[in-house]
Amino acid sequence: MQQQTELIKKVRASLAEKKGYKRRKVIDFITRNGIKTGGVGVVLAVVLILFYLLSVVMPLFKGAELIPSGDSHTVTVLANGQSQQEKSHVIYFASDEYGEVVTLVEDTGQINFLDEQGVLIHSTQLQIAPGELISSVTPIEGRSGWLALAISSGQVFIVSQKYQLTYPQGKRKTIPSIEYPIGDDGESVEIADSAMKHLSVFISDDTLLVAYENSQGSLKLKSFTLEESLLSETLSIEEGSTYNIPYSLKASGIMLANDGRWLYITSESGQVALYQIVDDKIEVVATGNVSGNAQIISIAPLLGDYSILVGDSSGAISQWFGFRDKEYHKLQLAQVRSFKLSSNAITRIIPEKQRKGFLAFDTENNLGVFYTTSEKTLLIEKLAAQKDEIKIPFSGKLFAALNSSSSRLILYSDTRIQKFHLINEHPEVSMSALWSKVWYESYSEPEYVWQSSASNNDFEAKFSLAPLTYGTLKAAFYALIFAIPLALFGAIYTAYFMSPKLRSVVKPTIEIMEALPTVILGFLAGLWLAPFIEIHLTGVMLFLLLTPLLTLVAGFAYQKLPKSIRQKIPEGWRPVLLIPVIALIAYLTTHLSVPIEDWLFDGNARIWLRDEMGFTFDQRNALVVGIAMGFAVIPTIFSIAEDSLFSVPKHLVAGSLALGANPWQTLVKVVLPTASPGIFSAVMIGMGRAVGETMIVLMATGNTPIMNMNIFEGMRTLAANIAVEMPEAEVASSHYRILYLAALVLFAFTFVANTIAEMIRHRLRKKYSSL
Repeated sequence: MQQQTELIKKVRASLAEKKGYKRRKVIDFITRNGIKTGGVGVVLAVVLILFYLLSVVMPLFKGAELIPSGDSHTVTVLANGQSQQEKSHVIYFASDEYGEVVTLVEDTGQINFLDEQGVLIHSTQLQIAPGELISSVTPIEGRSGWLALAISSGQVFIVSQKYQLTYPQGKRKTIPSIEYPIGDDGESVEIADSAMKHLSVFISDDTLLVAYENSQGSLKLKSFTLEESLLSETLSIEEGSTYNIPYSLKASGIMLANDGRWLYITSESGQVALYQIVDDKIEVVATGNVSGNAQIISIAPLLGDYSILVGDSSGAISQWFGFRDKEYHKLQLAQVRSFKLSSNAITRIIPEKQRKGFLAFDTENNLGVFYTTSEKTLLIEKLAAQKDEIKIPFSGKLFAALNSSSSRLILYSDTRIQKFHLINEHPEVSMSALWSKVWYESYSEPEYVWQSSASNNDFEAKFSLAPLTYGTLKAAFYALIFAIPLALFGAIYTAYFMSPKLRSVVKPTIEIMEALPTVILGFLAGLWLAPFIEIHLTGVMLFLLLTPLLTLVAGFAYQKLPKSIRQKIPEGWRPVLLIPVIALIAYLTTHLSVPIEDWLFDGNARIWLRDEMGFTFDQRNALVVGIAMGFAVIPTIFSIAEDSLFSVPKHLVAGSLALGANPWQTLVKVVLPTASPGIFSAVMIGMGRAVGETMIVLMATGNTPIMNMNIFEGMRTLAANIAVEMPEAEVASSHYRILYLAALVLFAFTFVANTIAEMIRHRLRKKYSSL
């Protein structure tokens, strides 16, 4: 009976063991595959994020593309029913905002508006005397859609192109017309007593400036006073002064610029001259020559009328503008950059209406699409009826026009019109514009600048990621300078010297700090810490300098206490004695800050730093960020490093002490090398946390994208820039995609840093694994 009972127990135990084994096997299978699935899922998520970022960023670096839009159309019948070829010659060609209506100006003074099929919509005839012809047509700087038409007698007609939008049956229809904004309807303005060449006109609210070359070859500048009528929108005009422009060479072009304050003059021999118009005086400021002694054939203003584009006989187009040097603020002239279309002479330059780009044509009908800021050649195409080239069904003198968005290019020649779609979405982006110094308009030299928007439409976008990357590294650097010593020394003492009971309080307390939202730290840093440091700057700097020194003094004083008193302090609890010491240092430096500042810095340390040391002080600066972000990073570094140090096998420590090494020698020779892989990982993870931090740097800095290591100035980081500008960025715009590029840079930086850190960690682990 007893044997049967034991047998039954054995069977039951065996069944239970098999049952438990099966359960453990199932749990092991689920756990193992769950961990694999999670790991693969994390890798897959990272890869998908990478590919998504790349899919958004890659269109930034595409070139331009020109696609014909439908067939060409013939313009054969004009307002009077006669053939255009029989009647006159076209001397000016332009497009409306949408590229749906084109303007043809003939030398007889007839202004025609045509639709997309070349059908006449509206026509206006200027009131010119029989036998007189229009000698030149010039867009007026300072007024969109205004034209100045000079006739052979020295008169100028000023007209305004108006486009009224209607929507019959839900489809947009443009109704063009011509208005005369100055004087009575159809009246001309007398400028000279004979034919003029190289006309340039600028209009402000109350002034009309006209620069021209008369029939004798002299250059003149004439001013008029404008006054708006109270009963209508027309302007009355009163003649002002006439000035002689001192210029000895044969001019090839004249252009008023910079709101009528500058005058560019180019010569056929290749010289570019800049004149300044100040207090009724015209003075030459500087001159320069295009490279290669080429002849200047054509000029055009870049958007904003600050720069001039110069096309020469060698097929090059160069950008020139005036600037003031930093030291003397003297106005100078520089050829900033140049582009090469071909080896043929440049016949026509067409600037874009909303961006700093332009199109250029040469004598062989080669077309080039360029962008100045990015120094990017986006497209070079030959317009000819040949295989593998864009076909145009005409030859002869070629006219071209762009719509406002630069998405439609319209060509006209020999009474035929052909439209093209110009796909050129992100011309302002190039590797040089993102990472190199760029010479922007009105700047005295090339600089790294981030400025994505402005209040006017002539703005030159500045998309340099260099100051943002620099600011990211600057913020991380100062945060780690503050965090690494405190976190690592604290981890060493907590793991190796502190009593277990005190460690059980200190370690969880610091780890709980990691759960504190960074937005709270940023809020406190921006609204409390930054003003506090501004007021008590001297006290804060004294605290940072005196705390280590006085802590050593306190330790030395403690060693001088009687042994009976020191024995009353339990081993491992001595750091608690430093709390009142540090509190006393903070109290004294804060309350003595103002008297010391009065004594040493004449009452204002910030002005002393600026005047004597050359350091600009901003309230929200890198010092504030370093302290606030340091507190955010300390728990991460401390926790990982402390775990690594505490995990060093006890037999290694005991063996070192048994061989006669003291605790400090054991720490330096045994504990730190063994724990070095974990300590290095802690520092790298802390650096990754600092590089990717957003809210603290967003709230505790001035978010100024500058490049210097001044601890008393702010910065703008990549992460903060994304948080600030992404909500306002237009989807799929260049600005939007560049913000994604900034995210990709952050992604790449953390990936590369973590990869290198992992390689170093493995080497350290392999090196010290034999201990």
